[in-house]
Parts: sequence; structure tokens; C-alpha cells
Amino acid sequence: MSEQQLMEAPEDRAGEALAGAAGPDDKAPVDAKAAAAPGTRGFAPPAEPSLNVGVIGNCAYSALIDARGRAVWCCLPRFDGDPVFNALLHPGEDAGAWAIEIEDFASSKQWYEPNTAVLRTQLFDSAGQGIEITDFAPRFYSRSRYFRPLMMVRRVRPIAGAPRVRVSLDPRFQWGAVAPEEVTRGSNHIRYVGPDVTLRLNTDASISHILARQPFVISREYNFMFGVDETLLDGIADTARKFEQETISYWRTWSKRLAIPFEYQEAVIRAAITLKLSLYEDTGAIVAAMTTSIPEAPGSQRNWDYRYCWLRDAFFVVRALNSLSEVGTMEDYLRWLGNVVIGSHGEHIQPLYGIGLERELPESFVEGLPGYRGMGPVRVGNQAQEHFQHDVYGNIVLGAAQAFHDHRLLSRAGAAEFPHLEAVGEQAVRVYGTPDAGMWELRTRARVHTSSALMSWAACDRLSKIARALNLPERAAYWHGHASRMKEEILAKSWCEERQAFAESFGGHELDASILLMVEVGLIDARDPRFISTVDAMEKSLCDGPYMRRYEAADDFGKPETAFNICTFWRIDALAKIGRKAEARQIFETMLAARNPLGLLSEDTHPVTGEMWGNFPQTYSMVGIINAAVRLSAPWDSCI
Repeated sequence: MSEQQLMEAPEDRAGEALAGAAGPDDKAPVDAKAAAAPGTRGFAPPAEPSLNVGVIGNCAYSALIDARGRAVWCCLPRFDGDPVFNALLHPGEDAGAWAIEIEDFASSKQWYEPNTAVLRTQLFDSAGQGIEITDFAPRFYSRSRYFRPLMMVRRVRPIAGAPRVRVSLDPRFQWGAVAPEEVTRGSNHIRYVGPDVTLRLNTDASISHILARQPFVISREYNFMFGVDETLLDGIADTARKFEQETISYWRTWSKRLAIPFEYQEAVIRAAITLKLSLYEDTGAIVAAMTTSIPEAPGSQRNWDYRYCWLRDAFFVVRALNSLSEVGTMEDYLRWLGNVVIGSHGEHIQPLYGIGLERELPESFVEGLPGYRGMGPVRVGNQAQEHFQHDVYGNIVLGAAQAFHDHRLLSRAGAAEFPHLEAVGEQAVRVYGTPDAGMWELRTRARVHTSSALMSWAACDRLSKIARALNLPERAAYWHGHASRMKEEILAKSWCEERQAFAESFGGHELDASILLMVEVGLIDARDPRFISTVDAMEKSLCDGPYMRRYEAADDFGKPETAFNICTFWRIDALAKIGRKAEARQIFETMLAARNPLGLLSEDTHPVTGEMWGNFPQTYSMVGIINAAVRLSAPWDSCI
């Protein structure tokens, strides 16, 4: 695409974003004397690892960029691959990272181009000189497919003065253990040869300066395109500019089609984009988070690898996006889910699988990585794939049910697919009322968890409704019979008279936030006195102010220290449904304030410090933002 074509492109394909992307402060005054004055000018050490990072991605891979524009996490060739940038878990000098630094760094600011996954970072020195870095992963429709290369594009331009920058590109391989075996150069590219993959940087900046880490004055725009070793066919600057334009256009169009609530629009759009970025489009899997081993609490060793697809989490993601009328992600996920269901042959289904449908995800430790802020261990794989978590069958049916009812879908499910889903339901009946690890994946304790029984009921209830839609009255009656029996038992056996609440297990005494899902999936009416008293009991026992923990009892690592964000959102939803909407809004505002500056949430929030902990960005948490906003927002007709 020529320069003239770009200039004449219609507004909805990039608008004025490329020309006016810097924001209101891009013409801040420069202190000429300070810029020219001799003195100690150098490059600041990297910022400490933090979850104040932005996410870029294209449904093939993702990368995390910190507040100073340093790429600190990126796994290739997939979400669950080798982190070629690992600085989030390695604070040392030999960490894998990609920094574009400004000399004499003083301050930074960072934001997303509105309604996109394109991230902009501005860096300023003490004299007011500044640069702007635009980071994105190309994604747009081209040649009858979504173009989503394993490529990170970084575009750098001066916005004030004549600052000096240094480019430090340090990929690592085999979980940080191996530096590039060979670094080769061409006229406009550098190749980093690893044991299993070779990476390439295409750039119109000085190759010599990059290889030598030589600071240089940035007086014009520079472009950097980093990814797998593939030849770039067109000019670097033209290609980078075109990719930015098309990627902005894609995300703006995608966001424009969302059916968002009137209030909390920016929060909802950011959450929706983040959930979309968690989709591995090649197979349809949805990762629970993009990182591994960010501890749930400081020094807790609750460090897990979340770069896989949990059927539970994925269902909630699909449900949240469906509430915004975004069905494309559901269609992709149903493709992945169908392979899981049919491949199970009516037998046991794991709570999670690899994003390529891998069944074996053996858990191991990476000895060479210190971990987030030095808080190891760093885990790869997840032992939970061995667990029996009986709620999985209900989550499968709930996730697939819409495919039988939604006329918008190009490939609706019907009578041919129903027997496969019935086989899942038979498993739900078979495991109902038997001990399991529960949805919190307890490693050393098995009980008849109420939440698991609840999901068995949900499987039978939804199968009955699907059968009615397919005009199969005998099958509808069969599944309704199971659902009725289970509902009666769940309400009776999980009720704890002493606590005046539904307990976390049959005949149990302890409380668990997952019980709030009773209303979410329709087992009980929110105004039922038993549910209201359950909410009251949980607020007394599980809440630290606005935040809510998962459960009372100590687990394998003791009692939880941090609040689990999705539980707080379940509380918000429950309060809204039982008529305490003002309280729900207050707590929701607290959760919105708990997000990082770019509007993202991790898994956990410390109730005292307010700091984020746990893997990032957590799909469960971003789901909570959408659900709460939809529940609490004033209607559109209140303002128009």
C-alpha cells in the first residue's frame, strides 16, 4: 500500500489514529538548556517486575509490555510455548526482554488506542524530550482468512526534542537457559538462532547500533518487526504502517459490533478485547491466563501454570462475550469443545486440556528462573489435568447449549450432535454425589462438593431444554427427571442449619463462594430466604471489606491470604439480584479501581495493599467486569 493510499484510506480503516495517536501531551515543552547540559546521563535500570503491564496479541500469541515499554513476557509459538521474553519471572541481567529505552529517563505514560489492542507508550527524559512507542500484534482479515502472524511490531517516533534511545533485544530459549547460539545480520535484519527456532528482527534502524546496544538520536520514525524467521516481502516502513492501520481497523470494527451496556463502557470494551486475545484461534481453545507462576499471594508458593484451557473458565468467557452479542469466540470454542467431547467417547473428561487438545500436561519446575520478584517456584504444566473435577460435565453442556438454540450461528448443533452431549450428561449423572477435588482443585482433599453437584444438575436441566427444542419429548422427560431429583437433594444435603447457609459440601459446615453460582445457573431463585441468608453468612465469614475469598477452610498451603476476584464479582451479582444494588455498585467501583492503569485484572487482589496477584490477565476476572457492568448498568433508554 502506497503512502498516498494510506492517506486516502477511509476513517473506519484507521481514522486519524496514525496522525494523532500521541495524545494531548505530545507537544510538551522541551527544556533546551537541560537537554544540552553536560552531566551524568545514562540509562535507568529496568523497572521491577509488576503486573502494571499491557497485553498485545492477535489470537495466535501474546506479549506483555511494562510501563516503560519493555517487553517482559512472550511465549512462542503459542501461549503455552517457550517464553522468549521471560523478564516477568527473571529480574536478573540475563533475562529475556526487549527494551526501547530513552536516555536520562524521567517519566512515562501508557494507554491503548481506544477500542483496540494497540498499545502506546510515551517515554520522557528530564529535559522533556520524548518518544512514543506503538506496540501491536498484526490481526486483520486478508485473503479469506484472519492474518495473525507470529510477529510483534514496534513503531517508534520522536514527539519532543531530539532524544537518544537504546534498543536492547535479548531473546532467550528453553526457559531462559539458552542464549541465541548464533546471531547473524543482513542489510536490514538480525537473526537469532536458537536450538529449536530461529527468530528474526526486520528493522529500518541501524543494525550496528542494535547489535552494539549503541545509543542513537531518534530524529525520525523507526520500525521494528520481530518474530519467526520469515522473509519480509515489502518495505519495512510501508509494511509496519499498513499493519498498524489494518489492525486498528479490525479492532475498531470488532468493538463497534459489541452490544455494550450504557454505563462502564470503556471497562467492558477493554475486558471484551482482553478475553478475545485469550482465544487461541488455531484450535478454538481459550487460555485461563497468559502467564505461569505469578503467586496468588506473596511468598505463598501458590504458583500455577494457567496457559491452558479449563472447560470451566472457557464457559464463563463464552457466556460473558455472548452477553455482548459477540458469538465468534463461541463458534471457535465450540470447535475445540466438540473435539474434546467426541474424543472422550463418553468416558472421563479432564478439567483442562492443552490448547492443542493435549491430554498430558505434566507439572515440572524450571530451576533457572527465580520467579516473579524472586518468589518461585516456576511451574510448567498443571497437575490438575489428573484431577477428577465433576463440575466439568455441567460446564461442557452449559458451554454447548447455545449452539442448539442460537439461529445466528452458521453451524448450529442439532439431532446429530445431541447424542454426543447426552454422553456427557450420562457422565454427569454417574459422578453426581461422589467426592472430587472441586472447582478449586484441592490437591489433598476430596469431598462431595456442592458446586460439582450443582453442575451435574445444570447438565441435566439444559439437556432437557435442548431435547424439547429438538422435539424429543422422551429424552426431555428423561433429563428432567434426573434434574428434579438432583435439585431436591442438593438443596437438602448442602443446607447447614447451624450456619443458616448452603455449605461447600454435602453434610458440610464450611462456606464456599462457589455456592453463589446456585442462582447464576438457575437452581434457586435469588429471593429465596435460604439464598439470602447464605449471602449474609458468606459476607461475615469470607469477606474482607469489599473483597471475597474463595473458602473458609485451610487447603494444601494453609488459609488463602488474598481475595479471589471472580468471587468478589459473584458477590456483586448476588447482591444485585437480591435487591442490594447500591451496595453492589459500590463494590464494583472498588474492583474497577483495583485494575491496573490499562484496565486489566489478575486473579487475586490483596485486601490490605490492593495489589494484584496471581496469573495475568485472568479471564475469570475480566468476565466478572463484563457481567457486573451488564447487571448494574442503567438502560440505554435512560439517556436517549
